[in-house]
Amino acid sequence: MKKILIPIDFSESSQHIIQVAKAIALKTGAELAIMHTYQTNIAIPVTESTEQVCDDMENSYKQLLNEYVIGAQIEGYQAEGIWESNGIHTSVLSQASKIKADLIVIGRTGQGNFMDKLIGSSATGIALDAYCPVLVVPSQVETIKFTRAVYATQLEYEEINILHQVKRLTEQLGTRLTFIKISSLEQPNIQPDEQYVQQMINELDISASDIVIQKESGVIEGIKKYCQQVEADLLIVSTRERGFWEQYIVNPSITKKLVVETDVPLLVFHLK
Repeated sequence: MKKILIPIDFSESSQHIIQVAKAIALKTGAELAIMHTYQTNIAIPVTESTEQVCDDMENSYKQLLNEYVIGAQIEGYQAEGIWESNGIHTSVLSQASKIKADLIVIGRTGQGNFMDKLIGSSATGIALDAYCPVLVVPSQVETIKFTRAVYATQLEYEEINILHQVKRLTEQLGTRLTFIKISSLEQPNIQPDEQYVQQMINELDISASDIVIQKESGVIEGIKKYCQQVEADLLIVSTRERGFWEQYIVNPSITKKLVVETDVPLLVFHLK
């Protein structure tokens, strides 16, 4: 891992997000790219006085961004600041591609209201659309110790390449990794689990005890329950591109729901 992109909004949780990114950088040697997307929220006519207010506000935010970067550099991290003025979703994805980020660390504020769950927040869109892995950190999480990670798998499609990436990263972080498959009527098996389980054991050089299959009434509830049971401080999933009908009507993305609902930091990989 060479570069981590950290979009911040200067809210109280921004410092927490940066601390999480620093913890990863400390163990991987990655550079930090701390980014702010400036958006004017003053819905009043533009006059000479209001322009001055906007300019002053923009300059104060630029100064704050610079202070975050300098603070990280003083602590010994390689860090740079990125200033953007487009929409959050567009800016983050554009900059991630431009700097060739290996990971995006982004915060999720609040608990997820009805519209977040229906349409998706900024964090949801970025987590689903980014080309690189995205770590979504709930607002109540101040730091991650990276002691126990859980990878939630459906064992229904080819994800072995992602699993190799997950294993390498958790080894770098010094994290114990367990794989969980929740069997539920919500997602009936298309093919037997055994062939995928054996493939994972052989290719990842792991023990059968590292793969857990549990029956629960619902997938999301089962994943949450298992994370609480093992005291996981990192939940990992992989997502794949879906058509509109499948995404919103027939089978809404489990990843999308987890981004909004989980209390555990969620690391999202993308199946190509």
